[in-house]
Amino acid sequence: MIFSFFVFTFIGQGVICPPHCTLPMLQLIVTPEKALADEPLCIRATGLNPFQMVTFKASLMDEKGKLFQSQAFYKADETGNVDLEQAAALGGDYVGIHPMGLFWSLKPVNSFRRLLKQDVMNSPFYIQLDLYDSFLLEDSPEVQPKASQMIERWFSVRGAFFLPPGEGPFPGVIDLFGGVGGLVEFRASLLASHGFGVLALAYFAYEDLPSCLLEIDLEYFEEAANMLMHHPKIHKSGIGVISVCKGAEIGLAMAVYLEQVTATICINGTNAFHDTQCKYRDMVINPIPHQKEYTQIHVSGAISFRHIKGDPRAEVNQQSVLRVEEAQGHILFIVGEKDECLNSKAYAEQAMEQMRRHGRSNGTLLSYPGAGHLIEPPYSPLCFASWNPFISRPLLWGGDIGCHAVAQEHSWREIQKFLRRHLTPSRSKL
Repeated sequence: MIFSFFVFTFIGQGVICPPHCTLPMLQLIVTPEKALADEPLCIRATGLNPFQMVTFKASLMDEKGKLFQSQAFYKADETGNVDLEQAAALGGDYVGIHPMGLFWSLKPVNSFRRLLKQDVMNSPFYIQLDLYDSFLLEDSPEVQPKASQMIERWFSVRGAFFLPPGEGPFPGVIDLFGGVGGLVEFRASLLASHGFGVLALAYFAYEDLPSCLLEIDLEYFEEAANMLMHHPKIHKSGIGVISVCKGAEIGLAMAVYLEQVTATICINGTNAFHDTQCKYRDMVINPIPHQKEYTQIHVSGAISFRHIKGDPRAEVNQQSVLRVEEAQGHILFIVGEKDECLNSKAYAEQAMEQMRRHGRSNGTLLSYPGAGHLIEPPYSPLCFASWNPFISRPLLWGGDIGCHAVAQEHSWREIQKFLRRHLTPSRSKL
């Protein structure tokens, strides 16, 4: 097997255009002027009347021309200022003090769209912030914003392999996504901006790879791990894996069977092979079949697959359960308790209990109340449901908007701490 990839040096860049406004003293101020997509911004409005009601609105057009918007209502303080780091939103798409609420509450104007950045090098996401000097619930051509800012949110560079600047060596990580297929780069590019060498790895529906995932061959992922470890700018002590959904199923198998893997992050995955056979050298693991008759239909029309997977605890399914107690590296399970795609908390708890029964202490579980399936880098908007290229209906992901935002911020910090702790030559032995 051959992996084709390019090496790019990360260059973080972004520009915030100077504010322009129609009133002499009224300003919408956004800082810093350069920001990656996972960096917080400071948003302030000045020059208002004391205690004036205002509306903040954010608009983003994705690469497919689909519009995402959010809005929130605030009251100026006695000096005529609104600082989103201190002021509480009174209503709108969120309430309370949330400095980045306008970003993580972005919603598609047309339902069932997921905000996903594809080209992370050549263009940022452009987000327009508008400030209205009154309560505005619906758009109207007669009502124009009093101030606007155009913000650029960058995702670093593009390609399959992402390196930070400098000589290294850096901790090496393989990034695996789930059932959407193709090459998804935005998380890898952001991790590279924080000092990791990351290989965003496609495993189906990309170039000459199979268009559908009919079989998982762990030798393909082993070759990727070897390639990454042999890179001159990557630590030789072991590599990490960050994975979600179906990718987390594969990531957990890599932790069990590949000695090169010393740190694995499984986000909302399972503890067994489901629906897809896995092979590794002479070994074949048959999957637990889906029980599609347990598919549920949400009031929105989206479908939930949470209940269609067979129970890994059943005796008949034991041959499909991954032997996590044999993993020599550390494993971090991250789960959302309102995941509507998988019963991911139960799977993670079963894996943790399996390790404990065998005297292993190399597993950690982070469980987030109210978080859904798609736990992504911070300030990414909640995607409650979206279309999948392989399914005829929208797929339900779940999550409560505020809780999900908190989970994304906290887990992103924990992900980086976990990878740094276990991917350096001085990491502790089990």
